Amino acid sequence: MKVLLAHTPEMRRNYYGDRSLNGLRAAAEVILHEKDEPLDAAGLVRAAKDADIIVADRMTEGRGEIFAQLPRLRAFVRCAVDIRNVDVDAASRAGVLVTRAGPGFVQAVAELALGFMVDLSRGVSRTTADYQAGRKPEARMGRQLAGSRIGIIGYGSIGRYLAEIAKVLRMEVLVSDPFVTVSDAAIRQVGLDELLAASDYVVCLAIANEQTENLIGEAALARMQKHAVFINLSRGNLVDEAALAGALREGRIAGAAMDVGRAPDQMPTPDLAKLPNVIATPHVGGLTPQAIEYQSLETVRQVEAIARGEIPQGAVNADRWTRRP
Repeated sequence: MKVLLAHTPEMRRNYYGDRSLNGLRAAAEVILHEKDEPLDAAGLVRAAKDADIIVADRMTEGRGEIFAQLPRLRAFVRCAVDIRNVDVDAASRAGVLVTRAGPGFVQAVAELALGFMVDLSRGVSRTTADYQAGRKPEARMGRQLAGSRIGIIGYGSIGRYLAEIAKVLRMEVLVSDPFVTVSDAAIRQVGLDELLAASDYVVCLAIANEQTENLIGEAALARMQKHAVFINLSRGNLVDEAALAGALREGRIAGAAMDVGRAPDQMPTPDLAKLPNVIATPHVGGLTPQAIEYQSLETVRQVEAIARGEIPQGAVNADRWTRRP
C-alpha cells in the first residue's frame, strides 16, 4: 500500500510528528509532500497518482473532481474532525472511503478558553505589550472568575470539559444547546438569548454548519452586557465579524478573544485581531503534543485497518466503500 501524507513540512512537524510518521511508514510506503504550499486539487491529483490512501491535513481539500482522476485511490483519511472541505458525496460515488479523526484536543482547547478568560479579565496581554514597548501600563480593575457567570454555547466534549473547570473555579455555568439535555443540577440550561444577556463570559463552542452560520451577529451581540466578553474557539463561520468589530469599537461589549476566524485556515481575521480589546491566537487551540498525537496516531490506525480491508473507526461513508483492498 502507498500512502500520500499531504501535510506541508511545517504542518507535518506541528500536526503529525515523528512517532506517527514512523507508525505510518511501518504500515505502508509513504509519499511525502515536500513543498511549503498546501496541495490544490491539481497538485493533489499529481502527488497521489500512485497512492492507495491520502492522509490529509485540514488545509488539503478533497474536492469532487479529484476522486474520478485517482482510480487507484481507496481512502481519503482526514487528520482532523472537520471534513466540510471534503466532497463526501463525490468520494462515495467513486467508491472511496472517507474518514475523520476524533477530537483529541478537548483539554487543550478548554485550557485555552480558560487562559482567554483570565487574560481578558486581568489585562495580561495588554499590560505586557505596554511594558515591552516601554510604555507605562495602566492599572485597571479586573474581574475574578470566581463568582462570575460563564455562558457556554454548545455542550459537546469541549463544552462539557470547560463546564467542569468552571464549576471548580466557583463560576456559575449557563449552557445553551438545543440538541442536548443537561442533567447536571449545577449547570443551568437556558436559551441562547438568555445566555447572552446573563453571562459575563460568552464562550462559543457550537459546531459549524448551515444552521449556525453567523449565529453571533448584530442581534446576538446587542443582547450581551457592556462589561461582557465574547470568546470564539469553534469556527469563524459562526460569527458576523463586521457586527463583532462594530460592537468592540463602540464599546458595546468589553472585549473578545478568538483562536479562529474567516482568514485562510480558519485563522483570526487580521483587521479584527488588531483591535485593542481583542486577544487572538493563530488557530493553535489544539496545538499541543498530546492533542496532535491523538489525531495523527488515529490516522495510523485507520490506515492499518484500511490495508486489511476493514472499516476503521471514524469512517463516514462505509456503506459506499467499494474500492476495498
